[in-house]
Amino acid sequence: MPLATRHLQRCRLLQLAAAGAVAGGTVPPALAQDAFGQALLQGAGSTFVLPLVQQWIRQYREGQVGADLAAGNAGLDGDPLGRAALDYEAIGSLAGLQRLQAKAVDFAFSELPLSPPALAERGLIQLPVVLGGVAVVANLPSLKSRLRLDGATLAAVFRGHITRWNDAAIAALNPDLPLPDAAIAPIHRAEGSGTTYTLTRYLATQDAGWQQAVGVDAQVRWPTGTAARGSSGVARELAATTGGIGYLDAVQARATGLAVVMLRNAAGRYVLPEAAAIEAAAQATPWRAGQDAQPQFIDAPGEASYPIAATVLALLNRQPASRGDRRARAFLAWALANGQDSARALGYVALPAEVAQQVRAQLLAGRPQA
Repeated sequence: MPLATRHLQRCRLLQLAAAGAVAGGTVPPALAQDAFGQALLQGAGSTFVLPLVQQWIRQYREGQVGADLAAGNAGLDGDPLGRAALDYEAIGSLAGLQRLQAKAVDFAFSELPLSPPALAERGLIQLPVVLGGVAVVANLPSLKSRLRLDGATLAAVFRGHITRWNDAAIAALNPDLPLPDAAIAPIHRAEGSGTTYTLTRYLATQDAGWQQAVGVDAQVRWPTGTAARGSSGVARELAATTGGIGYLDAVQARATGLAVVMLRNAAGRYVLPEAAAIEAAAQATPWRAGQDAQPQFIDAPGEASYPIAATVLALLNRQPASRGDRRARAFLAWALANGQDSARALGYVALPAEVAQQVRAQLLAGRPQA
């Protein structure tokens, strides 16, 4: 699917149960729907992870890879319709959380970490599934080499303090680059987004006035620029706006064909949001699978680290009371066991093997670890 057609589209992927699960190899209409009248398993949330979720769903449905997920006494086995139908709606991290809270979906993906008190109040757990980077993208067709920016300059651009591409601050970072005398057109997400949260959290570490002037959240008080809905909306707006600058997850940023900016990291090196640089940032920050407060690897130390890396989190009901809850755990456990190669192939960073094993065990046990 072209990136430009992904804007708030429901990526509905339906499949009848495996042959033999129901007599005759077909599923009666009544079995093809659940209490919500749609797919047997529904998720919503992050657009950041959409390309990977689409790949995982395709593999899970078609049985291309994987193994039996039976887990005695966990409520995950003996469900012949477990792979029958999946539906993921890429509507943004905040909206995905809201849909999960409303019991409209069985799981959500987000880069917006909840605090332990917030998780306890909502009866949820959050678990890491994959790592990724937030890329800064510019539409500057006249440039023949990579644009370099540091955090303070990027913050000044999004605050409207730097308004032209040949500004002295940008020129000082790119002495050999002929910068155009053209207006800068910032582009940002319109809806609540984990990508926005990750970017603004980084910019707050680079600009002492950012928190008060703009904020750190899924939705903030952007002082300038154009709002676009979803990652696909940002990508479309960037492609149509010469002089535009915006932010996307690294996988979808590369798909635009536009210039991905090199950002200065904590060690003073300029790096791209490539898998090795995101992995370096993760390795520089100690963490464990069972902790509620998930790290986001912002401005991590190390010469190879990319400064805006995030954890993609799965949000689930703490107690798997419904069949949908159990199916969601089975799907995520499958993805952690069998979907990490797909993550690497697309440009995401897989969880460390020991962390993925811990998270999978947590899912199959049906309860959070202490």
